Amino acid sequence: MEVKLSDGRIIPMEMHKIKIVQQTNLASLEDRKSAIRNAGFNTFLLRSHDVFLDMLTDSGTNAMSDNQQSSMLVSDDAYAGSESFSKLEKSVQDILGLQYVIPAHQGRACEHLLSRVFVKPGSFVITNYHFTTTKAHINLYGGEVLELISEAGRETASTVQFKGNMDLDMLRDAIEKNGKENIAFIRMEATTNLIGGQPFSMENLKAVSEIAKNFGIMTVMDCSLISENAYFIKTREAGFEDKSIKDIIQEMAAQVDLIYMSGRKSTMARGGLIATNSPKIYREILPLVPVYEGFITYGGMSTKEIEAIAVGMREMVDLDIAGSGAEFIKFFVNRLEELGVPVVTPPGGLGCHIDASRFVPHIPWNEYPASALAAAIYLVTGSRGMERGSLSMDRTPDGEEVPSDMELVRLAVPRRTFTLSQLEFMADRIAWLHKNRELIQGLRWVDEPPVLRFFIGRLDSIDGWEDALINTFTAEFGDSR
Repeated sequence: MEVKLSDGRIIPMEMHKIKIVQQTNLASLEDRKSAIRNAGFNTFLLRSHDVFLDMLTDSGTNAMSDNQQSSMLVSDDAYAGSESFSKLEKSVQDILGLQYVIPAHQGRACEHLLSRVFVKPGSFVITNYHFTTTKAHINLYGGEVLELISEAGRETASTVQFKGNMDLDMLRDAIEKNGKENIAFIRMEATTNLIGGQPFSMENLKAVSEIAKNFGIMTVMDCSLISENAYFIKTREAGFEDKSIKDIIQEMAAQVDLIYMSGRKSTMARGGLIATNSPKIYREILPLVPVYEGFITYGGMSTKEIEAIAVGMREMVDLDIAGSGAEFIKFFVNRLEELGVPVVTPPGGLGCHIDASRFVPHIPWNEYPASALAAAIYLVTGSRGMERGSLSMDRTPDGEEVPSDMELVRLAVPRRTFTLSQLEFMADRIAWLHKNRELIQGLRWVDEPPVLRFFIGRLDSIDGWEDALINTFTAEFGDSR
């Protein structure tokens, strides 16, 4: 919920009480310098103890509700036929309106199952925009990803409200060019992670679905942030302002043949699932679950997490919960924009995304400006975000580097986890960093993995630029942290 103060400012109002807290640590500047060097300038490899605010991801880092926590105490640990799964199945049927449910341990496990069943060598998956693990699974099974995001989706600064929309003309052309028989499926991601958590509209989703039906192509929706996408439809798309989040979610799910999701985001628990109303699709995927995940009523998840997802799915349709992350992100983005920091606009549903190509334009793309900026942000704030740019792009089979469409630093804002004062601190320090951005230089590889290199790869700073950055910061702030 947003409230207007007497001085005219609008702030997000937390519609919850904090009853359990977890102590955090703001390490000294010297310790932070040592930590980022030991991590190979890769924020994924930082130890949690060395991190003040963990803004790496919203996956599995949201605050659970009291109802979710209590539900975990009554979980049924039966290997087969667990009553906990029955509760999850009922939640999916009631909230998403989908009959058949397949559990999996997280979203990328769902992607693996879908790719194994539907992606063949030489086939194509058309999507509004790729996600790193999605693309990796499709490529591993011989498929190719075609990204057909609308033109506005590739613009960081924009007033377009649904930058996650698929370009419909490009969609028709891609099907005609490659042949409908060669399209494994059409995928819509809610919300599009790599371009700033941007949503698609209901109008666009329905148009994509109609085109797919006309060609006889299966449609898939990544629903990891479906409640946020539904919240944006309610607050941004004409004709939906009086509809409930639940009604919008069911209308979205009704447009596609299959949904899959990481429960770590909208449902705020650690797990995942696939759901459909098609018995044919269900029977094609189900036999692989015992092979790769676990039995069909737990799918590699703890039954405690299954209970928590079942509750979280019902809670995610509450307007105050669906909008809690989006409103905090909006506040953070607007505050940084006020301070002159280049950010992705309009605010999305995953986190605040800083445009590294505008923040550090002097760093060439092949020296990984977004990764360097993420490291610099850690040095001056003690908090970690993550790179979403050219480092997240794997090399081509012949070893060539591929530049990303965008060079972004993602500062995830998990639901009900941070406070306004913490976001104000982050905004202040990042604004200082922007004024001293010439001190940041690029990175070079030390240890480069062959796939998904951003997870575990190690780099080093060019010319040791972190020393000058810390010295300048200390001269102004001392070791105030």
